[in-house]
Amino acid sequence: MQPLREAVYRLPPLPTVRELINLFGLRARKQLSQNFLLDPRITEKFVRAAGGKKLSNSYVCEVGPGPGPITRSIINAGVERLIVIEKDKRFLPTLQILSDSYDNRVDIHLGDVLSFNMSTMFPEELRRQDWADQPPRIGIMGNLPFSVSTPLIIRWLQDISERKNAWSYGRVPLTLTFQKEVAERIVAKEKGTQRCRLSLMSQAWCDVDLKFIIKGSSFVPKPDVDVGVVHMVPKAIPAVSVPFKVFEKVTRTVFSMRQKYCITPFRRLFPEAMRDEIPGELLQKSGVAPQMRPFQLSLQQFSDMASLYWETCQKCEGLFEYDHRAPLPARQEIEWSNRVHGKDNYERLDYFE
Repeated sequence: MQPLREAVYRLPPLPTVRELINLFGLRARKQLSQNFLLDPRITEKFVRAAGGKKLSNSYVCEVGPGPGPITRSIINAGVERLIVIEKDKRFLPTLQILSDSYDNRVDIHLGDVLSFNMSTMFPEELRRQDWADQPPRIGIMGNLPFSVSTPLIIRWLQDISERKNAWSYGRVPLTLTFQKEVAERIVAKEKGTQRCRLSLMSQAWCDVDLKFIIKGSSFVPKPDVDVGVVHMVPKAIPAVSVPFKVFEKVTRTVFSMRQKYCITPFRRLFPEAMRDEIPGELLQKSGVAPQMRPFQLSLQQFSDMASLYWETCQKCEGLFEYDHRAPLPARQEIEWSNRVHGKDNYERLDYFE
C-alpha cells in the first residue's frame, strides 16, 4: 500500500473588497460624501505617491478607510503597522477581516478624524527631538470624504504650525485625496486663477505636490468631479513666523474680495478710525502695490503683511479681536480714534519706526 500522504490544508483566499461590500450589504452614503476607490491599480499608485517602498517598516495612519481598498495596498507595501480611523461603524467587520488576515497588523479605531488625537498613537521611539530632522517613519493617508477635506486640512495645518497632534512626532507627511479643484488650489502658484487662501496656508507650512488625478469614473458611486492626490511634507522652516490664526485671518480677509485691489479688503482688518493711513503704510512696507489683487501676491508678501499686521496688533490692544462684520459701539469707535490721534499713551508713528 502507498503511504498516506499528509493532507494539505489551505485557507480560502481573502475576498475582494467588492465581494465584502456585497457580503455585508454596504452602500456609500451620499450625506457622508462617501465614494469607494475599488481599482487596485489606482490604490497601489496612491501608495506609491505616498512613498511606495519607503513605507517599508514604517507606521501609517489611514483616515476614512471605508471597506478597506487602500488599506490593502498600504499593508502590501510592507508597513510595520497600520492604524485606521473610521467614523462609520458599518465598515468595522470588513476592516476586522483585513486585520485578521494580516497577522493583526491593523489597529482599528472608531472615531471622527476631525477631533481624533494622534499625539500618542505611535511608538515613542519614533518621536524626533528636532523639528528640522528628517521626517519620522510615520505617514498619514486617506481618501477623504469631500465634505470634511477642507476643514480637516485647515485643522491639520494649524496642528503642524503648533507641532501637536501627529506632528508632535516631527514632520509627518500626508497623502490625501481632494476634489480636483481643491487639490489644484492647494498647489496653485501666485498669479494663477486657482490661487486662494488655502494655497497660501498650505504652502506656508508644507511643501505640496499634486501627484496625479483620478477620474471620477474610478469611484463607486461615481462623483460629479475628478479627484486629485496631494502629497504634503511639513517644511523644516515655515514660510511665516506669525501664529497660525493671525495668518489665517489675514489671508481670509484679503481673499474675501479676490478681484478687488488688495488695499480694499486689507483695510477691513482695521476699525474705521485706523483705515485712512495705517493699512496703506503697512502694504508699502510689505512691498505690495495697493492696485495689486490678492491672487497676484507672493507668499513672502503675504508673510510680510501678516507680520506687520501682527506687530500692530501687539501694540494696539484689542485690534486682533476686531471683526469688521460686527458693528462697533460708538464708544469703542471713539476710543480707536483717540488712540490713532496720539491720545491714551498711543503714538501712531511708533508702528513705523
